[in-house]
Amino acid sequence: MIDDVQAIKNLVYRYSEAFDTGDFDSAVGLFAEARVRVSGSDATFTGAAIRSLLTDRMRLYDGIPMTKHFITNVIIDIAAGGRDADARSYFVALQALPDFPLQPVLAGRWHDRLTKVDGQWRFEERLIHADLMGDISHHLTVD
Repeated sequence: MIDDVQAIKNLVYRYSEAFDTGDFDSAVGLFAEARVRVSGSDATFTGAAIRSLLTDRMRLYDGIPMTKHFITNVIIDIAAGGRDADARSYFVALQALPDFPLQPVLAGRWHDRLTKVDGQWRFEERLIHADLMGDISHHLTVD
């Protein structure tokens, strides 16, 4: 049996794995009860809007974004009572295509708020900080 800290880390990592493999149903499902926000924007994404954020704004190649996300510096603070937690982590997204050499295209931070329901951790909110941008022309369809 894994402890709460590892369960939260697994949840954070599971999102990256689902996104990078083009399993958007699973990626969106992780945020079924959550809000997603991007720093510097007033927009809040929930439900179908999260799917749109992931798929409509991404360049996909046979349904896959051709990225690999690396997640580091995961810091987890579980509140007294053990039902709520905050997690902060760094991410770096690498991308490569036949005509686009392997390179970091985006680096930033995720600030997640989580809650434990029926013994399972789930996302309540993710705030995305896109701190460093490389050449995102093959990654995003918008600036």
